[in-house]
Amino acid sequence: DSNDDTEDVSLFDADDEVSRRSKKSKIRHPVASFFHLFFRVSAIVVYLLCELLTSSFIACMVTIILLLSCDFWAVKNVTGRLMVGLRWWNQVDDDGRSHWVFEARKVSAQGNKASSEAESRIFWLGLITCPMIWVIFAFSALFSFKVKWLAVVVMGVVLQGANLYGYIRCKVGSRKNLTSMATSYLGKQFLRQ
Repeated sequence: DSNDDTEDVSLFDADDEVSRRSKKSKIRHPVASFFHLFFRVSAIVVYLLCELLTSSFIACMVTIILLLSCDFWAVKNVTGRLMVGLRWWNQVDDDGRSHWVFEARKVSAQGNKASSEAESRIFWLGLITCPMIWVIFAFSALFSFKVKWLAVVVMGVVLQGANLYGYIRCKVGSRKNLTSMATSYLGKQFLRQ
């Protein structure tokens, strides 16, 4: 459905939590930061080393899919909210229509940022880099005719690409069409030069 809604609401009393935390630490959520990168990097490492360690394709595939699924869940439900104050989900109304909700944490009245710059960099670096790596793996599997690995790689692209798309929509707002926004940005850059 094209009727997407962006809500600007406080996420699970996050404003109260931030005011209680010390501002000295650069990474306020070290466990979330660790798991944000752990599952996605582990899936890539298992993919790269799997054929060296075992000959069982099924064991490798199941391990990679489980790591990717854990990553999808952790990023979508935990690390996005804690590290950058964004979350997204699908909601079905009483009529059975599906609505995508993209949510961003409100900026507090004092102007305090709820997430640190270090956490934000870790979040976006992991969120953008890993899907690009899976796309490279997809082309590699396609051109080397490893058709059985193509299904695993497509799962990596889809799961991590869905999180990337959802968080980009949260960041820029769902009312804006991403294609028109990219076109206008590139047009402005072209006119500046």
